[in-house]
Amino acid sequence: MFASELISNVIPPLKTSDTAQKALERMAEFKLYHLPIVNETQFLGLISEDELIEVRDQQTPIGSLSLTILNPFVFENAHIYDVIRLFNLLQLSLVPVLDANKNYLGVVSINNLLQYAAETYAVKEPGGIIVLSISNRNNSLAHMAQIVEADNAQILSSYVSSFPDSTRLEVTLKINKTELSSIISSFERYDYEVKAVFNNTQDDNGTEDRFNSFMNYLNV
Repeated sequence: MFASELISNVIPPLKTSDTAQKALERMAEFKLYHLPIVNETQFLGLISEDELIEVRDQQTPIGSLSLTILNPFVFENAHIYDVIRLFNLLQLSLVPVLDANKNYLGVVSINNLLQYAAETYAVKEPGGIIVLSISNRNNSLAHMAQIVEADNAQILSSYVSSFPDSTRLEVTLKINKTELSSIISSFERYDYEVKAVFNNTQDDNGTEDRFNSFMNYLNV
């Protein structure tokens, strides 16, 4: 997945002639706390909600203000992991995307990223989740898949978490079954440590409904 594939077409950039009030209203409209400033196709940087709130005269054009201008961006062929790294490193609500000539193409918003993550990790698919604790020497997804498939199930998604100063890893598996007892027994028989189990069943107290409501809220 490339950054260009996640560009939002509904979030217009600001111009230096736009007022601080207009910038704040647009941030509120799109539920963001950063917006890019673009003149023509030239990306000038990001401004933040925190600084705009402190502006006394909200009718002042942002080009006339003394603001801290952030300059993070990715190129259109950047991998989605590079986009996620910038979101995390700088605590951004969007990441600008530029072409090879540094012309502004658009932004990847945190909302786009959450929707991408939901699809990638099969969040909305029915099933259960198993979290395993393993040695980093035993990280064989093929073997884990064999154990799951032996129970006529499939791994829908997986990811690995590492920890500083530790040789242990956590592997999270999303499986297309809610009845996981036999799969858990198989993992334990092969000396896997099962740290947690989550079953997405019909009596999950509305978890799926809450997730769907949350995703609808983000669908700006």
